[in-house]
Amino acid sequence: MHIPVGFIQGRLSLIKNNRIQSFPWGEWKNEFIKASMIKLSLIEWTIDSERFSENPLVTQSGYKEIISLSTKYNIKVPSVTCDFFMENPVWKSDPSVIREGIISIVNGMAKIGSQILVIPLVDNSSLKNISDTKAVKDFFINLIPELDKANVTVAFESDLNPKKFLEFINEFEKKYFGINYDLGNSASLGFDSAEEFMAYGSRIINVHVKDRKKGGNTVPLGEGDVDFPKVFRFLCETDYKGNLILQTARSKDGQHEEVLIKYKELVENWWEAVNIA
Repeated sequence: MHIPVGFIQGRLSLIKNNRIQSFPWGEWKNEFIKASMIKLSLIEWTIDSERFSENPLVTQSGYKEIISLSTKYNIKVPSVTCDFFMENPVWKSDPSVIREGIISIVNGMAKIGSQILVIPLVDNSSLKNISDTKAVKDFFINLIPELDKANVTVAFESDLNPKKFLEFINEFEKKYFGINYDLGNSASLGFDSAEEFMAYGSRIINVHVKDRKKGGNTVPLGEGDVDFPKVFRFLCETDYKGNLILQTARSKDGQHEEVLIKYKELVENWWEAVNIA
């Protein structure tokens, strides 16, 4: 069974300000060309706080250009990673301002046909207590009318353990909310993938592929503690129909295309091996 493999925007551009992930200002159009050349047909958009109102996803001229590039190079933008929310969680910010920002993102997604909005609840937006959790629940449940109108589903990513993440996601309606599963983050946190999939495997709607050592940072695929064949087998057993999005370690020598080609081949080989078995 074939599965679509894509990459998070910025992975085919130069690293700026030592940030492993940020919107590639000045280079985002070229990523469509580069992706087409190396046969990657999916880009997961990224939107952060920097120049938020100028991001092409939230401007009329911008989303028209996204549509044009997507059509020209036959590359889809099925999902958006909202680092804007991670940088501005509602319990640390003005909820009305964040709501306005999220609605503008969701409306832009509707224009370009993107249907999954990844909301990271990690690092600065990690849920530390009941108050944080309630703030997130209230905020996003109140967004359901906008999500419904735009045909957008929210995929929460979290550092909660499997039991607590299950309790969290069970508070949200399946039609509008699911889970973004990050292989590398789970490995870094020392979670048991069997326990994770038993708890909430059926709610996974998007997957970020990366590798990390337990307690460590992102490393090249195959050099960390992720058991890719095992996790891919669990995805197959849950009849996962989504995408595999490369959120992988950056090339240290600027060979970004070559590195993504290698990672794509690795992922496809692991996936094929699981399906053949």
